[in-house]
Amino acid sequence: MTALLPTVIVLASGRGVRFTASGGTTHKLQAKLMGKTVLQHTMEAVQGSGLPWHLEDESHPGMGDSIAAAVKKTAQANGWLIMPADLPLIQSSSLAAVAAALMNREVVVPVYRGQRGHPVGFAMGCRQALLDLHGDRGAARVVGAHVAMELPLDDLGCVTDIDTVDDLQVVEQLLHRTTPAMR
Repeated sequence: MTALLPTVIVLASGRGVRFTASGGTTHKLQAKLMGKTVLQHTMEAVQGSGLPWHLEDESHPGMGDSIAAAVKKTAQANGWLIMPADLPLIQSSSLAAVAAALMNREVVVPVYRGQRGHPVGFAMGCRQALLDLHGDRGAARVVGAHVAMELPLDDLGCVTDIDTVDDLQVVEQLLHRTTPAMR
C-alpha cells in the first residue's frame, strides 16, 4: 500500500542563517522546544502521518537543488509532499489530507486562513519539473505551471516556521497553551 502513497520530503539542508543572525546559538533545527529539537517535533508529525518519508539533510547550494536531489533519491515515489523541516506545529492529519487531495490533482497547496503553507503536494506528472529545479527559488515555478488546488486546513502549523529566535519563542508559547500536560 505504501507504493500508492506520496513520499513526504522534509528539507533540512538550509544553513539557518536568519536564526543565528537573530541570536540563536545553534542551528534552528537543533534548537530546543519543550524538551525536543525543532526537527524532532516536525519528524514526529511526519512519521505519525503514516506516509513514506525522506529527510534531505545533505548540503546543497539552494532549495531547488535540495528538492531535486530528494526527488531523485525517491524516484519510485507516487508523488511528493515537500516541506521545510522547521514546521514544529504541523499536524500529521494535515499531511494525510494533502496526500489524499493529491490523488486527483497535479499540485495541492494547503491554505490556513488565506495563507498558503506546507507541505505542497506534487503528483508524479511533476517529477521532471522537480528534478530540473536548482537555485534558491524552490518549487514555486512548478506550482505556478499548474492549476494548483488550494486545500483549506485548520492547522496553524502548516504556516508556522522557525526563522528567528522570536519565532521559536512564539511557537513555545503556542505549545504551552495547547499542551498543558507537558508543562
